Amino acid sequence: MEYVVTTSNLTRKFGEFTAVKDLTINIKRGEIYGFLGPNGSGKSTTIRMLCGILEPTSGSGSVLGYDLARDPERIKKKIGYMSQKFSLYDDLTVYENLNFYSGLYGIPRREKTGRINEMIAMAGLTGREKELTANLGGGLRQRLALGCAIISRPAILFLDEPTSGVSPSSRRMFFKIIRDLSREGTTVMVTTHFMDEAERCHNIAFISSGQLIANDTPGNLKRNVITGCMVEMEIDDPLNHIQHLESLPFVRECSVHGAALHILLDSRDKISSLEEFTGFPAVEITPTLEDVFISLSKAHRQ
Repeated sequence: MEYVVTTSNLTRKFGEFTAVKDLTINIKRGEIYGFLGPNGSGKSTTIRMLCGILEPTSGSGSVLGYDLARDPERIKKKIGYMSQKFSLYDDLTVYENLNFYSGLYGIPRREKTGRINEMIAMAGLTGREKELTANLGGGLRQRLALGCAIISRPAILFLDEPTSGVSPSSRRMFFKIIRDLSREGTTVMVTTHFMDEAERCHNIAFISSGQLIANDTPGNLKRNVITGCMVEMEIDDPLNHIQHLESLPFVRECSVHGAALHILLDSRDKISSLEEFTGFPAVEITPTLEDVFISLSKAHRQ
């Protein structure tokens, strides 16, 4: 099994604060690896260590065979990196932004035009090469930023919350491009708080308070993390019912999902008791990744 990212007890401290603690992960070549966790959980700090931007406090790791502590400059030359704050230059055109980044990555002159045209097509910007970047909508800016990040054809791509602030349709199109890259052999590590994006990853790591609390495929996480019977209930003013429902001896967890509640019961035979207590029907469902995330975070806090 070929791993392009490995870490062992990777730790980063800022003074007395431990942002990432004893993180051990392995990412295979061509894998889309989702990295999930609440704000402040250590996701971005981890990405910055893996990109060679931040030096680990302790532990070890490698990216594409290069040691995080000894070879950060070599790592930077081999990877692509994009975040929600990726720097596009608004006063440059689409073509000029791509031309700038191709120079930054040292792409040979004979290959530059072909690479730029390839990225323009990928981003759906054919015919808009001369348009100022400032005039592009959120989804197009996002895809242009991705084009700038991958114009060097990196073996591994780090994406830190890349789809924040864009429409659901733009996010779906963005992830289709990521899947295409993965099929071509590019390894992708992506942090996200959108569970529909996490579903599309080959493997997912959940991190909370700087610590890894789960790491598996989406299917295995949904099958194995939550035990009991998960039901969905459409109920008036769901937020005001959570405390009462969680006081019931047979209710383990309760959380709001849109206009409904997801309620984890000890067993299926408690559904009738729940319906009798609330006066509303309950439908048994398969737990979602969001349910898994809520359950893992709650268990970790406790």
